[in-house]
Amino acid sequence: MQQTQYIFFSGKGGVGKTTMACATAAHHAKEGKKTLIITTDPASNLADVFETEIGHKITPLGIENLWGMEIDPDKATEEYRERILQPMREVMPDNVMTVLEEQFNSPCTTEIASFDRFVDFMTADASDNGTPYNVVIFDTAPTGHTIRLLELPVNWSKHIEESARGSGNTCIGPVATIQENKKKYDEATRLLGDTEHTKFIFVLQAEETSLYETRRASDELKTIGVKNIELIVNGILPEEVCEHPFFKSRYEMQQKYLKKIEKMFPVPQRRMFQRDGEIKGLRAIQHIAIDLFPQNGVSPQYRLGDGEDRESITIQKDDSDSIIDLIKPNGRTKSIFFTGKGGVGKTTISCAAAYYIASQGYKTLLLTTDPASHIGEVLDQKIGDTIQAVEGVDNLFAVMIDQEKAVEEYKKRILDDAKKKYN
Repeated sequence: MQQTQYIFFSGKGGVGKTTMACATAAHHAKEGKKTLIITTDPASNLADVFETEIGHKITPLGIENLWGMEIDPDKATEEYRERILQPMREVMPDNVMTVLEEQFNSPCTTEIASFDRFVDFMTADASDNGTPYNVVIFDTAPTGHTIRLLELPVNWSKHIEESARGSGNTCIGPVATIQENKKKYDEATRLLGDTEHTKFIFVLQAEETSLYETRRASDELKTIGVKNIELIVNGILPEEVCEHPFFKSRYEMQQKYLKKIEKMFPVPQRRMFQRDGEIKGLRAIQHIAIDLFPQNGVSPQYRLGDGEDRESITIQKDDSDSIIDLIKPNGRTKSIFFTGKGGVGKTTISCAAAYYIASQGYKTLLLTTDPASHIGEVLDQKIGDTIQAVEGVDNLFAVMIDQEKAVEEYKKRILDDAKKKYN
């Protein structure tokens, strides 16, 4: 029996990885392969691309042989908790169950539950009514979150093994009840390094921040055994549409970075032209698939419209003075949060806002919680996990929270407080 093929898509936010993942799924489904596309991104727009409601269940996507699912962390946590606790309710007294249920109300339960659901599709459970999928495609969260997700099989398998030799307990329940999970995590680890059946595709654009993140992430993947890596360079401007100085300048920048990408990554690469509209609906996805998988030597094309009708839009100018008044401190420390879909420019805008406020004489801290942060690249200096002054700008300081280090510091603080309290 043919073994399932696993294809992972990742990349910096906004580079088009969901579009490329959807087009790849449509391509394999059209080939007659039973295909499942899953998103592990809490802010996924998979349903928007296919223009259909998906949710936390396997759902047909309007193309023969193609299904999709959006993993919901909250629902995955409840399913995981019930799967572990239900058999125990029949044999354990109420006071013991109360302790166990409390043990499952920890942040690590949500993390492991989402991951556990993800791993289900990389093991024998990757089937529908007993019939395995030929292709399972994972549309993952932006790169930093993806690396964390793929490190979990190794980390949790090791954690279960160490707990079995110690107290016999983990933050997700007694080792005896989750020993089967270790076998599943070990199998996921093996499959991640299986070059015949697992492929990891980075989607990037021909620019510095995207190249930097791809290089960093690909190096980290190699440390956990992922070897089969490919690239899709997306959003390239065709030379014949770059007569205007603005587009000509961007075209020349892209050509410079395309040469860097070729030199830096000796792996299979594909290139995709910039589209002039949003990619939504089956027709647009299938057009992308044609260019992504050219047949008979046909090269990818740039297309105008992809059959979509669009109306002109009038842009209204905002009152910028009111925005400046909004972000200025008013005699007390002010916290300003910048958020948005990946790739929309929130890091650039937050850096610009921090620079402006500092230049007005206010002591300003620029802080990022993004594991794949680029504030260092935007500021053109290395930013670490301790607060430091930004060179060349009075009153401006920056820090990047290291999530793994923060978790370890948190655990140590809790344990130290417990020792002081009970010793």
